[in-house]
Amino acid sequence: MKASLRRVFLAMPLVLVPVGAALADPSGTWLRENGNSRVRIAPCGPHYCGTIVWVKSADSPGKVGQKVFYDMEPAGSNTWSGKAFNPEDGKTYNGKMILSGTSLTTSGCVLGGLICRSVNWSKVN
Repeated sequence: MKASLRRVFLAMPLVLVPVGAALADPSGTWLRENGNSRVRIAPCGPHYCGTIVWVKSADSPGKVGQKVFYDMEPAGSNTWSGKAFNPEDGKTYNGKMILSGTSLTTSGCVLGGLICRSVNWSKVN
């Protein structure tokens, strides 16, 4: 009986689950590539949201406390989809965040993803 159980066990395929994929977390403070603003990404309910926490110039269209990413939910490995608000034009777009180490790329798209604009961010804490 033990020999037959051993054969069954050895014949079973080995399934490896990537641990990091399930543990990705975009939380933190992120500096925009042009250095003009910082956004804090944090859980908000079951999703992630991003709020402006610093702007370089008081004349910036984005204001401290303004939510610019919201309803971000998992959409794949290190990827979240939701909404992105652009303070420069006052419009809300279909948004995406992609995490890669200490870099975050956010994008806002219209026309079903036909036209998109991306911004790169670096983690500051």
